[in-house]
Amino acid sequence: MDDQKKDVIRETDAEAIRLAKTLLRSARFGALAVLEPQTGSPLASRVGVATDIDGAPLILVSMLSAHTPAMLADPRCSLLLGEPGKGDPLAYPRLTLICQASRLERGSDTHARAERRYLNRNPKASLYAGLGDFSIFRLEPQRASLNGGFGKAYLLDRSDLVTVGPIVQELAAGEQSAVEHMNADHLDAVAVYAHHYAGASGDGWSIAGLDVDGMDLVSGDNVCRVFFPQPLVSARELRPVLVEMARGGRAAGQANNET
Repeated sequence: MDDQKKDVIRETDAEAIRLAKTLLRSARFGALAVLEPQTGSPLASRVGVATDIDGAPLILVSMLSAHTPAMLADPRCSLLLGEPGKGDPLAYPRLTLICQASRLERGSDTHARAERRYLNRNPKASLYAGLGDFSIFRLEPQRASLNGGFGKAYLLDRSDLVTVGPIVQELAAGEQSAVEHMNADHLDAVAVYAHHYAGASGDGWSIAGLDVDGMDLVSGDNVCRVFFPQPLVSARELRPVLVEMARGGRAAGQANNET
């Protein structure tokens, strides 16, 4: 029985980690499972989702929601991500994260960064994010399971999903100014990132977030994930990488048009 179970789980490789990060970074919502304080029974609900710059999920919830006092009473929770399309919903990849929920304190640097990133991804939430009964929770991934489709099951550790090191704070310090600059002055380059590197269609793409591994792009309700050729080692690498990706994408597009 144990040998059969082991055979079902594939060895976690770079492709699996990339898929898991794509599901995590591109999620607009997820199913949050908590434990009811009164009964200990599982309680699942839908929540809006963003990610902190290091990859940890962020949710904005009201004290009026049943899952909020549940997380305060017992921080153990699980978050299911992955959006099905046409046909069999079980044929689409999904990621289940086992997490510890942590309520972020208003006025802290961590809260300010989380709120900024959440609202960049979910701008309509600005209508209620400042209300007193709303709080941002950071869901600290402990481990995860990835189902990439039939016969593609993987187990992941926290280190597979969450980035650590000085680069995180270094990049966070300049992220918002870089996002605003790109969206104000270089939307043509952002369109290249979306169309060439993510294979996305349509117009109106803008950058919602930058991190060590890549960028999150949004156009209305559409989201796409673009990875850098290599993870950044220093925040100073961000601008040259963005410039080179735009140049390479334009050159490839021009070459395709000439053939």
